[in-house]
Amino acid sequence: MKREDSKHETDNIKRYQEEGYTVNYLFEKDHLIDSESKVAYKPEDVFIVAHHRYEGMSDPDDMSILYIIETKDGGKGTHLLGYGPMADLEEAEFFKDIPKANYSKNADINELT
Repeated sequence: MKREDSKHETDNIKRYQEEGYTVNYLFEKDHLIDSESKVAYKPEDVFIVAHHRYEGMSDPDDMSILYIIETKDGGKGTHLLGYGPMADLEEAEFFKDIPKANYSKNADINELT
């Protein structure tokens, strides 16, 4: 799923919501959680369709990655992960533990590692 890059996370979140990626996934206790149904997912249950990186304009340490996610049970949504010096290491490890086979070719996994 190729995308035109946007400078703001909210622009891409809106575009993906219009395409049916409406679930907001949160990270809690080593799992990705559907914010509405509270279903918990392990790394092997998550498929990365695409990702977008962002850097803060005023602070280069303000960095994030917007993940476009599908889950093994058909859920479709997004998760915004902070990265860089202030990143949550457990959350970053969760995404590193997602099997490489679960990343779309358009997700550019080589840029993530």
